Amino acid sequence: MMNFVNLPDILEEDDDLDVLEFVVHGIPRQIYERKNYFDAFDEVAFRRRFRLSRASVLCLLEEIERELEYPHDMNNSVAPMNQLLACLRLYSTGGHLQQVADFMGMHVSTVCRIVKRVSEAIARLYGQYIRFPHGIGEIRATQQGFFSIAAFPRVIGAIDGTHIKIQSPGGNDAEIYRNRKQFFSINTQVICDSKLKITNVVARWAGSAHDSTIFNHSSINRDFLNNLYPNCILLGDSGYANGNFLLTQLLHPRTPVQQLYNESHIRTRNVVERCFGVLKRRFPILAYEAPPAPEEINEQDLEVQINDGQMPNIEEGPDPVRYELPMQNDYYN
Repeated sequence: MMNFVNLPDILEEDDDLDVLEFVVHGIPRQIYERKNYFDAFDEVAFRRRFRLSRASVLCLLEEIERELEYPHDMNNSVAPMNQLLACLRLYSTGGHLQQVADFMGMHVSTVCRIVKRVSEAIARLYGQYIRFPHGIGEIRATQQGFFSIAAFPRVIGAIDGTHIKIQSPGGNDAEIYRNRKQFFSINTQVICDSKLKITNVVARWAGSAHDSTIFNHSSINRDFLNNLYPNCILLGDSGYANGNFLLTQLLHPRTPVQQLYNESHIRTRNVVERCFGVLKRRFPILAYEAPPAPEEINEQDLEVQINDGQMPNIEEGPDPVRYELPMQNDYYN
């Protein structure tokens, strides 16, 4: 007679072997296949996915590579280039960590640690690339750059705030991050020069903080109060208080001189709006506010502002382009 094997007994025995394997050797490791995306795409495809050119990525990698390298190559450690690309992928898409992990061939916890590590390494480059003008030469060159836009003298920077969207941080203080547009954000103060180069950043205030509050508690305000930048001024919008070194538009200009001041102010301060537009086009994660500003406010744009009541029309008055204001500076003469 033939002996028939009981199938349930076999399955139960296999289950016991699997449990024993798990107890002895632990959870089996999953080996991910990582692609070399730096060489896999051409320049156009690479820029579409990471929002930077390959040359820019190489320059950035040279600055932070030492901080991203591991002391050994055990356990299939992630190369500095892959770490940087994973972080840039999250910046450029604003997607979830799981999506970036699937794209890069990593575990989501690995991507989480990498994003924190790379972001901190990039932030430590702040002092090298974001510098407010110092010295007579830099200050005069910055003022001349602004003066060439619309003949507004002594301007050393254009200031404004922009909201960077974040997830709710949770906890008892989560609601202070909800801004007036009803989403959670960090209200970031930015000062830039006439070439759209950022010269000062304050990025530690919750979205509910007012622009003037951020400026009043900033180090740049303290420097101006201590007279470190004599005969220098900043241009801001109506969200700031008009003062000795921060000038805003006149709300109700009446004379041609006041109207001319407003027109020159608008043209000159427009650089900070253009700066935000460039950043939001490059990294869509920032694009939660108004669309990018135009390259330059022309006569048609000014006419629209006049019709909207933002600035009254000037029937007769000097041409703002030909009206040259003296750029005197007793401190430097």
